[in-house]
Amino acid sequence: MSTLRSVTIYCSSSRSLDPHFSVAARAAGELLARHNITLVYGGGGLGLMGEAARACKAAGGRVEGIITRKFLNLEQGWDGCDELVVVDTMRERKRLLIERADAFLVLPGGMGTFEEFFETLVGRQIGDHDKPIAVLDDHGYYLPLQSLIEHAIRERFVRSAVREIVQFGTELEPLLEWLQVHAHTPVHADPERFLPMGPKG
Repeated sequence: MSTLRSVTIYCSSSRSLDPHFSVAARAAGELLARHNITLVYGGGGLGLMGEAARACKAAGGRVEGIITRKFLNLEQGWDGCDELVVVDTMRERKRLLIERADAFLVLPGGMGTFEEFFETLVGRQIGDHDKPIAVLDDHGYYLPLQSLIEHAIRERFVRSAVREIVQFGTELEPLLEWLQVHAHTPVHADPERFLPMGPKG
């Protein structure tokens, strides 16, 4: 049985993306359903968010959505969720997306996805949670993000230990396997290794 009970997916709600991005989003939803892993996400029915959620549900999986009242009122909420939690603020939404997850999978997205990724990564880095984070580099979308992180490591703004808590990859199955392993044996967020306070690393 999988060590993961739930995975939060961060991804785009845009309806104007190249169609190939939807393929991976649907595959991610189906993959979680096959492994009996609950998909937790932002509760929307548009863009990659909707594609992943509908695919998971169609494959027999459980879908939990967390959405703000503002976006629900804009008719972006998906009524096919097994549970749709409506909150007042984005801060509350992000808190629940983190709390309900055993791990995180980041698909292509825009500013909101970037914010969710970095908030989750920093929380992991400083030890607020010990959950692993995987990033699907679909069609090279996240190559600039990988380059930015590596650049920050070279310039000593970020410690190299960050590589141990976030995994980039181009295939979903190996990323899920990595999440399963690291959810079971999480890396300890040692400030001496992770926080940029000293001259080493």
